[in-house]
Amino acid sequence: MNWVLANLDVVGRHTVSHLVLALPPIVLSLLLAVPLGWLANRVRWLRTPLLTGAGLFYAIPSLPLFVVLPVLIGTGIRDPLNIIIALTLYGLALLVPVAADALRQVDPRALDAADAMGYPAVRRFLAVDLPLAGPALLAGLRVVAVSTVSLVTVGAVLGIPSLGMLFTDGFQRGIIASVLTGIVATVVLALLLDALLVLGGRVLLPWTRRGPRPVADLATKAAGA
Repeated sequence: MNWVLANLDVVGRHTVSHLVLALPPIVLSLLLAVPLGWLANRVRWLRTPLLTGAGLFYAIPSLPLFVVLPVLIGTGIRDPLNIIIALTLYGLALLVPVAADALRQVDPRALDAADAMGYPAVRRFLAVDLPLAGPALLAGLRVVAVSTVSLVTVGAVLGIPSLGMLFTDGFQRGIIASVLTGIVATVVLALLLDALLVLGGRVLLPWTRRGPRPVADLATKAAGA
């Protein structure tokens, strides 16, 4: 505890750096996964390549990917952009299949009701498909958030500032308190982001708190959201 109190500025600085690296991939994964999931359902021949290709990203070890990306995109080895792009790819690997399945499982009776009400395609997607797929998307996004916060620490091996540097510095200098602080801070940060996503889900998807509801009612609520 004494080490933490004496190094609060270091822990705080690394926490901010960690968030700066973790938040963009989480947001980008969601923004890219939803249209890709929609495309996988709309264009049948694309479904297998998209889902298989997305899954393959997660088979690539993180450290080699962080090393190879600068060669492919022309950045420096310590450029934070490498981490953001690599973690976005990992996020897509997790979230694209979830988005495709979530949108595919939207009850067709709700879609028929929206069509009968004269909804154009884009409005139906935003007001009916997306809200009804929201709980499954949120569950996938929570996994992406926790996974991303954990993977950011790998960048510390390349010298990119994050809470992972508390591990590397602690091991190099034999400071166990630094290592333990890095682990605990990473876990706490992941739990905080997860809690924020749960809270956001309760605000944006209020009907999920009231249990299952008739499909027509859900469609009406979604349309009014």
